[in-house]
Amino acid sequence: MSTLLSPFTVRGMTARNRIWVSPMCQYSAVDGVPNDWHFMHLCQFAAGGAGLVMSEAAAVSPEGRISPRDAGIWNDEQVAAWRRIVDFIHGQGAKAAIQLGHAGRKASTQPPWLGRATVPAAEGGWQSVAPSAVAFGDYATPRELTEAEIQGVVAAFAAGARRALDAGVDAIEIHAAHGYLIHEFSSPLSNLRTDGYGGDFDGRVRFMLEVATAVRAEIGDEVPLFTRLSATDWADGGWTGDDTVRLARLLADHGVDLVDVSSGGLTPAQRIPLGPGYQVPFAQRVRAEAKVPTGAVGLITEPQQAEQIVATGAADVVFLARALLRDPHWPLNAARVLGGDIEWPVQYVRARLER
Repeated sequence: MSTLLSPFTVRGMTARNRIWVSPMCQYSAVDGVPNDWHFMHLCQFAAGGAGLVMSEAAAVSPEGRISPRDAGIWNDEQVAAWRRIVDFIHGQGAKAAIQLGHAGRKASTQPPWLGRATVPAAEGGWQSVAPSAVAFGDYATPRELTEAEIQGVVAAFAAGARRALDAGVDAIEIHAAHGYLIHEFSSPLSNLRTDGYGGDFDGRVRFMLEVATAVRAEIGDEVPLFTRLSATDWADGGWTGDDTVRLARLLADHGVDLVDVSSGGLTPAQRIPLGPGYQVPFAQRVRAEAKVPTGAVGLITEPQQAEQIVATGAADVVFLARALLRDPHWPLNAARVLGGDIEWPVQYVRARLER
């Protein structure tokens, strides 16, 4: 029997298989409200057989958006729009999750197809914030957060989690990777603070642990909590794999159930050796050394490759993005290739019988 196609249980949630949809920013919302594009984008993966469908990073505050077109989860209008999407995902037998994020110094930028430059205030942009007043590349220099403002962001993550539950999601993920705010606090390349939120490892990860604690308290004991981490900055003097294992152990003690292991995004100086499954060893190490379930991501494209990752214990689930954009029915095809079984939409049963 295929391990990839077998169920996976985390706290009170059981996903029908281990093929999970990775967050993919669409830069298509208006005032943070997801719309028909988001409905189509996310719901096709549920119909295509994925076990869990995760939203793009939903900003916990307006200034936490990567771009003015990012989705959010800071008001009731957004909750209602997410609920429509979640209900359809559930109707197709998949679980729904949301990623909570704050872009930090990488906020107020243009969508990638417009060049990613900083959006000036006159064009709808805003002042970005960060642990320290250190810019990312050519982006505008952020303003350093005060300790009181840091606590306000922690509260915003907790409030976002509560709204996400109101929208009906089954799981929550905290985005602490790819050079966004939480990752900025953790890495010594972007956190130059000398107070209790900077300095040594314990000071730099304090913000991450406070967010995890606040979100876990808000969502209770039955809802799974994931965290996406960048396992390395791929840059000298930055965050390392050793740091990731150490933090993963602490996160497990603070109520995190699964670590979604990615890498990079903090500095333009990064040098990433791309290749098939290039980030899987990071997930494998966290799972083995921190004793916490993991998700693997990054150039996972073929069913046999994904099967090997979970069957050998390198990770518990795989998160797919580009492979699903190319083929939203990738899980259905994986079942055919691996000789397993997966539930098809009743509207597609004839195609299944005739394969």
